[in-house]
Amino acid sequence: MTLPALPLEGFRVIDFSRVLAGPLCSALLGDLGAEVIKIEPPGGDDYRAIGPFSGGESGLFSAMNRNKQSVVIDLKCDEGRELAQALCARADVVVENFRPGVAERLGIGYAQLAARNPALVYASVSGFGQTGPESHRPAYDIILQAMCGLMDATGSPDGAPTLVGDSVSDVVSGIFASWGVLAALLARERTGKGTHVDVAMFDATLSLTTALVARYATTGIAPQRVGNRHPSSAPFGAYRARDGYFVVAVLNNRLFERLAHAMGQPVLIDDARFANDAARCENEAALRVCIESWSGVHSIAEVNGLLSEAGIPVAPIQNISEALKSEQARERGILVEAPAGDGGIVRLPRQPVQFSAWPTTRTTRAPRLGEHTLAVLQQQLGIDTAHVAALRAAGVLGVDETAGLRNETSQETNNA
Repeated sequence: MTLPALPLEGFRVIDFSRVLAGPLCSALLGDLGAEVIKIEPPGGDDYRAIGPFSGGESGLFSAMNRNKQSVVIDLKCDEGRELAQALCARADVVVENFRPGVAERLGIGYAQLAARNPALVYASVSGFGQTGPESHRPAYDIILQAMCGLMDATGSPDGAPTLVGDSVSDVVSGIFASWGVLAALLARERTGKGTHVDVAMFDATLSLTTALVARYATTGIAPQRVGNRHPSSAPFGAYRARDGYFVVAVLNNRLFERLAHAMGQPVLIDDARFANDAARCENEAALRVCIESWSGVHSIAEVNGLLSEAGIPVAPIQNISEALKSEQARERGILVEAPAGDGGIVRLPRQPVQFSAWPTTRTTRAPRLGEHTLAVLQQQLGIDTAHVAALRAAGVLGVDETAGLRNETSQETNNA
């Protein structure tokens, strides 16, 4: 059976980005069928050297660079810049995450490429965007979490500001960048013109904290840390059971009545301290004592079963292993297995959106450094093998990382 073409098949993306936010953007486009050509310097993307490793390959690099081809080009030399510009002239999308001004110095800025390819959609992902007094600054996830109020709003009220447990600023910036690219491609269908998509991690992180921003915009007061509970509802947070913690979410009186009955404490329904959501939030400490006097003698499994049966939103607090091994994660296909470069199997995250028109999206392994240099230059630019060899000898294309692999394959064939 021939599967229907994925929504972005036929679109070509040139990806100059490295590490996380930019590569995630292009990986998401590749998931949907776009051809993604990753341009790497001779030393490769820095993420190739960051562990953990499996089979000699970085797990982080593999996840962020699935579905891509790797071409090594040294953009610091004239011949390298000319090759990159020629590839971009045949592309639909370019993604880069240099600091503002660097792409221009390398000859691959938006204005430079758009002059040759006016239909180009060009996405720049940077710490603070292309404008503003902070635009020149380098940025990492921790910098943005600190500057955007996310750390200040996370943690215990009497504790230190706390880093969220994953690189959320990078991730949300990559997601917004892919969203911007898709919007620009849709507009191009109507106008025929490309555009520059400017994504600042600063902007994206503030947009991620929608509720914090909304509270401040309404009150003019910066929200304070409240720990593992909701700032304006109760009981809505983490509570202790006999063998650990669980979370419960009660947002109205109907659910609170169910909770009181499930705990065998119907008297709480008529307690003035807990008469409505605002009162329960104000008296959350007293309510917590009531809840934990009940849950503290039950296991997490017992609490989860009793409250679920009562129709109350409740869940155990799972680690990432438990989440990914769950039947729900398996049913939804969150992790998929793909053939690895060494002939083994690599597990990769699948993009999370499911479409009725496409039974599955694409998830293939990340490329070895420079694995597709020869093929891409021949197929896209018509450069012959001798010319590629000359460029490599001049240092424009780095070392032929696939030579050893080809020799091994050839030797195996000869010995067969």
